[in-house]
Amino acid sequence: MSTNLKKQYAAIIASAMNKEFGLVNPMSIPKLVKITLNVGLNASNKDPKLAETVAETIARISGQKPVETISKKSIAAFKIREGMTVGMKATLRGERMFSFLEKFVNVTLPRVRDFRGLPLKSVDRNGNLSIGFKEHIAFPEIRPDEVERLHGIEVVITTTAHDRAKGLVLFKALGFPFQAETKK
Repeated sequence: MSTNLKKQYAAIIASAMNKEFGLVNPMSIPKLVKITLNVGLNASNKDPKLAETVAETIARISGQKPVETISKKSIAAFKIREGMTVGMKATLRGERMFSFLEKFVNVTLPRVRDFRGLPLKSVDRNGNLSIGFKEHIAFPEIRPDEVERLHGIEVVITTTAHDRAKGLVLFKALGFPFQAETKK
């Protein structure tokens, strides 16, 4: 089961990036490594169903069971004890990553309310993209009438770009809608 985006990357995007940056080694062409879906759980929240709801949400969105993120040390200011569950995450690679990415760019982002494009500052200096959602209902797998409790979700797309310029070119070639640059 191969996705259109994976075929497009192999056929068109990789060769275009090779020409644009004048890369000699074909292994130095930026590629996608993984996509991580992450939800932080509020330690002060005593609702036992929240972790269960978040796990179900991530499983529906990613297609795989999430892993609990456990605190490594106690922090009294945040009411966190060592060994507490402080979040849930799922890491996507390979075919699942490309199918999720295709759905993310073509379906999820257009469903976000008042969406005017991703800010360019979402791409870090290593060429990775981080996007945070205040509400998880933008994903097509989540039906708004079934939602009991809203929570945020973070999507991090990790690449081998190693710098911001190559990362931006890769994401634009993959079809990510970025905001227009404003000149000062």
